[in-house]
Amino acid sequence: MNKTALCMPMLLLAGLAAPAQAQDPGACPRLPADTGLTWEHRGSGNSDFCRALRGDGSEAFGLYIAAESPFEPKRGNREEQGRIDGRSVQWYRAEIAIRPNIEAREALVELDDGRVAHIWLQSPSGEQLDRAFQLTESLQFGPDRSTQVAAGQ
Repeated sequence: MNKTALCMPMLLLAGLAAPAQAQDPGACPRLPADTGLTWEHRGSGNSDFCRALRGDGSEAFGLYIAAESPFEPKRGNREEQGRIDGRSVQWYRAEIAIRPNIEAREALVELDDGRVAHIWLQSPSGEQLDRAFQLTESLQFGPDRSTQVAAGQ
């Protein structure tokens, strides 16, 4: 497991701390409106960092979109298989040293524009992990952001 990859959300937030105008959720994938989630977005150069936030401000899942991902899957950490935006994905078990009771997963999705999306989720229970899988299955990556539907946009 690449421990650096799990630190990415914190590193990106620190490194990409930007003014409010940088919060363009249109760079993030589409979510159905009924998820109750809103996007927090930070962009830098040709990369996008997106966090799907619940109404209470907690993170449902996050993703990093760029030409390359720092996440390097390890075959021994394979767990669930799934689908995101019609694409087959392999979820990998992640470990968070300071939170050993958290179920964490990571996956990579190759996008049509040649970039890759590194998606991660963390849940305190198997039931909440299943809900996070359902939420990520509903993501839609695509070039047309004008029809994006998500709460708060």
